[in-house]
Amino acid sequence: MSWLWAIVVGLVLGLIAKAIIPGKQQIPLWLTTVFGILGSILGNAAAGWLGVADTKGIDWTRHVLQLIGAIVVVGVGDMLWSSIRSGGKRARASR
Repeated sequence: MSWLWAIVVGLVLGLIAKAIIPGKQQIPLWLTTVFGILGSILGNAAAGWLGVADTKGIDWTRHVLQLIGAIVVVGVGDMLWSSIRSGGKRARASR
């Protein structure tokens, strides 16, 4: 059941990250979910390193770190996806 929960959390975090990042992202929904899952894992790791992974009540700090991780991963992933899909034309045009 934990894999299903990871998919749901990844989808929600990925969609929130796409809404926060300015502009239109070109990544498909399935990749948004994967990037959201990766961002969640990154945020959980950061929470563990900071010692705030498990607190009493709702772990707001951990959730914020998961969202920040998702924003970073979705942002970088979208740039990579766009570059791959355009054959590098977008990256060359901006130079």
